[in-house]
Amino acid sequence: MSTEKLFRRIKKQAGQAIGDFGLIAAGDRIAVGVSGGKDSYTLLYLLEELRKRAPVSFELIAVNVDSGFPGYRPEIIEDYLQAQNFQYRMKKTRCYQIIEAKRRPGSSYCSFCARLRRGVLYTLAQELGCNKIALGHHLDDFIETLLLNQFYGGTLAAMSPKLLADNGQTTLIRPLVYVEESDIIQFSRQHAFPLICCACPVCGTLDQQRQKMKQLIHTLALDIPHIRRSMLAALGNVQPRHLLSRGQRIDNPPSSP
Repeated sequence: MSTEKLFRRIKKQAGQAIGDFGLIAAGDRIAVGVSGGKDSYTLLYLLEELRKRAPVSFELIAVNVDSGFPGYRPEIIEDYLQAQNFQYRMKKTRCYQIIEAKRRPGSSYCSFCARLRRGVLYTLAQELGCNKIALGHHLDDFIETLLLNQFYGGTLAAMSPKLLADNGQTTLIRPLVYVEESDIIQFSRQHAFPLICCACPVCGTLDQQRQKMKQLIHTLALDIPHIRRSMLAALGNVQPRHLLSRGQRIDNPPSSP
């Protein structure tokens, strides 16, 4: 797909998500998490393009959280942000040392790191006067999380495109909810974003459970090409009457007559 055609498609999808879920309003000051990966670069690029043409005025400030992993190259991100004239803040942290000291054996490295970095983002957003934080989770992240929670957690839950944080002051938004990962990969390559790895011990890999969900969806998509869109639509088309009630137990289902 040509660069212009792909750009129009994902810009339209991001714009639709912003409209459908009321992600951006006049006067918003939005901290955009930029990790150095394809998703966050794409998010920042799209939001800036939408900002230039938006009917309402809002501000963007790129925020990078350096978790302190040896070998991480935040200067590459900073060079890009400077070259593109973005407002930005680079934050060095001790997340790596905390993870090494506190993580339980066998628990998810990525999940623990993400929670720590999210806390730093909340603090930075308040320091910078930002009322919202934009994160680069895409369509595939949403449906993989749905399956992970069903298969391993026994819950019907995924992500929310718009979520008020526990501090009651900062709202998380995910404008790429309608954008498929395959399009982001192609878009990132076309724009030659300076991608870097977080340099953590599991960089370049996925949690084993999430990898299984990704492979399952890929396999099903061979027979059901629209499965990703269908699963995402299901997240907004819940039928509570056809789900188990809160008080109903399923530990010992009745035997068949």
